[in-house]
Amino acid sequence: MIDVLFFAELQEKVGSEKVSMEADGLSVADLKQKLTQEYSSLKLDHAMIAVNEEYAQEATVLNNGDTVAFIPPVSGG
Repeated sequence: MIDVLFFAELQEKVGSEKVSMEADGLSVADLKQKLTQEYSSLKLDHAMIAVNEEYAQEATVLNNGDTVAFIPPVSGG
């Protein structure tokens, strides 16, 4: 199992700040696809990705116990 953390509007789309799911051996890209299938309104195309508190690429392979965070782009003013 891995924990997936969502921030800002992504939390609102999922309805929770954290979900746990089976993703051992999946890439981050695979995880994104799995999440967008489960949460149809979730848009992760422009979100930054962190795995175990370090920025990661979509090719990063996940292992049991990992924590993945999706951080949406920040707009300011």
